[in-house]
Amino acid sequence: MKLYTCITGPDDETFCKRVSEKLNRGWQLHGGPTLTFNGENVIAGQALFKVVEDEEFSMDINISDY
Repeated sequence: MKLYTCITGPDDETFCKRVSEKLNRGWQLHGGPTLTFNGENVIAGQALFKVVEDEEFSMDINISDY
């Protein structure tokens, strides 16, 4: 199965750690980051995907378990 997630948040160390955690758990970047400004802070977004062999996708899957 192939899983997708998108992480968003203020462009700070916590955001980078969240993306780094996913990368270290086998997720891969899907394109480059996106940035926007909400009037106070720069907000970052990063899409990621992960291929999980020998498992079938179901809407009941908790993606955060991967």
